Amino acid sequence: MHYVDEGAGDPVLFLHGEPTWSFLWRKLIPRLVDSGRRVVAPDLIGFGRSDKPHEIGWYSYDRHVASIVQLVEELDLRRLTLVVHDWGGPIGLRVAVEHEERVERLVILDTGIGAGSAPSETWLRFRQVVRELGGELDIGRLVAAGTTQGLADEVRAAYDAPFPTPESKAGALAFPELVPTDLDHPNAAPMNQVRNALRDWRKPALVVWGAQDTVLPPRVAERFVELIPGAQGPVLIDGASHFLQEDRPDELADAILRFLG
Repeated sequence: MHYVDEGAGDPVLFLHGEPTWSFLWRKLIPRLVDSGRRVVAPDLIGFGRSDKPHEIGWYSYDRHVASIVQLVEELDLRRLTLVVHDWGGPIGLRVAVEHEERVERLVILDTGIGAGSAPSETWLRFRQVVRELGGELDIGRLVAAGTTQGLADEVRAAYDAPFPTPESKAGALAFPELVPTDLDHPNAAPMNQVRNALRDWRKPALVVWGAQDTVLPPRVAERFVELIPGAQGPVLIDGASHFLQEDRPDELADAILRFLG
C-alpha cells in the first residue's frame, strides 16, 4: 500500500473512493499540514500507486477494511480525524466504529452506508457503464463526469496514470459490485451493522457535501446528520458535485479546519 505521510501533530487520515487515489487530496493536504497536523493519505489497494491484484474477485469489503486497519496500526495512529469520501466512507466508518479508541472525529463527504437500495438512478447508470466498458473504462472521464466544470487535461491524465492496462482496472471494476443494493448481498449485513453503530457515535462528526452531487444527492447528507447524534451540518458547498475536492477545494478545506478548530 502506497501512502502520503506529511506533517506533524494529531493525525488526519484521508480515505478516497472510486476510482480516485491520494492525488484527490493534493489541494487539501498542504492546508491541513500548515495548520499543525499530520496528514496520512493512502491509495486503496487496486488504486493509485498501491499494488493492483488483477482478479476482480480478489477485492472485497473485508479486505479493504483490513488493509486500512493494518495501516492505522502499523503507523500507530491515535486521536485520529477520519475524513472519508465515496467508498472511503463504508471502509473508514467501519474502521471507526470497530476501533473507536483510535478515532476522535469524523468528517463525512459524499458517501453512503447501509444496504437495501441503490444510492440513486444516476448511480445505477454509472454501474451499468462500468459493467459494459470493463477494462476499457475511461477513469479520467469518469472522474470528470463527477465535477461541475470538468478537469484540465493534465488532471485527467493524473487520474488515468495508475491504470495503464485493462488488467490494472480490476479494483475500479470491483467497487460498484460491492455496493449492497439488495439485502441478500454479502455486504448488506456488515454495512448495516456499521450504520446501526453510528447511531451511538458520541464523538464529533461533520457532514460536508457537494450541493450539485447527482450520484449521492444532498438528501443522503441529511440522513447522515439524522443518523449520527450531534453531527454538524450538512455543510452544502455550492458549485461542487461529487468530487468536491476538485470543484471547491478551498471551501472544503475551510470547512474541515473550522471543525478542527
